[in-house]
Amino acid sequence: MPDFLTGEQHVITAGPYRAVITEAGAGLRELTHDGEPLVLTYAADEPAPAAFGQLLIPWPNRVARGRYRFDGRDHQLDLSEPELDNAIHGLTRWSPWSLVEQSPDAVRLAYALPGSTGYPFRLDLQAEYRLDAAAGLTVTLTATNPGTRALPYAHGMHPYITVGEPLDTCTIQLPGTQYQPVDDRMIPTGGPKDVAGSEYDLRAGRVLGDQKIDIAFTGLDRGADGLARVRLTGSRRSTSFWSDRAQPWLEIYTADNVPAESRRRGLGCEPMTGPPNALASGVDLIRLEPGAQYRGSWGIAAG
Repeated sequence: MPDFLTGEQHVITAGPYRAVITEAGAGLRELTHDGEPLVLTYAADEPAPAAFGQLLIPWPNRVARGRYRFDGRDHQLDLSEPELDNAIHGLTRWSPWSLVEQSPDAVRLAYALPGSTGYPFRLDLQAEYRLDAAAGLTVTLTATNPGTRALPYAHGMHPYITVGEPLDTCTIQLPGTQYQPVDDRMIPTGGPKDVAGSEYDLRAGRVLGDQKIDIAFTGLDRGADGLARVRLTGSRRSTSFWSDRAQPWLEIYTADNVPAESRRRGLGCEPMTGPPNALASGVDLIRLEPGAQYRGSWGIAAG
C-alpha cells in the first residue's frame, strides 16, 4: 500500500453514499452521493488545501496574536497564520489519528492531544463518521479532559459543500439571525448584529451572485429537532448541511481564496462551539473540568 501524505484512507459506504476519512487529522477528504461530490475534495497524496474537511480543535477559526488567558495564566500559541498575526484552526488537523473501530458504514478515530507550551492541557478526542443510506453523513466529535485541571475548549470543522457548479448561480439558504463583524485581521469587533436589512440575510434563500462571505453567524434558527440547516441549490441538485445545538455558531465562507480549480465552487459551512477569538474573548468558550466530556454532531446529505 502507498504511504500517502494524508495517511491511511478509511472508506465507508451506505446505499448511494461513499466517504473517505483520512488518518491525518481525521479529516473528511471525500463525500459522494451516486458518484456526485457533496464536498470539495483533494488528492490523498497532498495536504488538505484551505482546511478542506478538517477538524478544528481545541479552537476553530482564529486567536488574535495567539494570546489568551485562562485561570489567571497567560498563554502564547504559535502563529500559524503569520500574515494576519493569528493562531488558526487548532492543533490536531495534521496529526495522525488512530483507528478505534470500523464497519462498512462507519469509522471511529481517536487522538490524544499532548500538552504544549501554548496549550498546556491534555485532551482525549474521538471522531465518528457514520453514513446512512437515507440520511447521509453524521459526524460526532467527543472531547474528554483526562487531565488534572480544567481546560479551555472549542471545536469546529471545515467542510465545503458543493453542487458541482459555481456558487454565483446557486441559491443559498442560511439559518443565522445574527452575524459577527470582524476587523481586517478577521477578529471580532463588538458583538453580533442582526442580519435583517443586511447583505447577510439569507434566511429565505437567494441567488448568491458575486457576493463574498467569510463571516460567523449565530442566533441560528432551528427546526423542531433542534438542528440548524444550510441548503445549497444548483441547477441540477442540492446539498444540505446541519448542526446540532452543541455548535451555536456557523462560519460561512464562499471559498474565494482556495486553489483556482475549486474557487467559489463550494460553500464553507463550519459548525463552531464559539466565535472567532473565543479562546481569548471567552465568548461561548467551554470550560472542561477534569473527567468532563463535550460532544457535538453535524452532517451533510444530498437534497
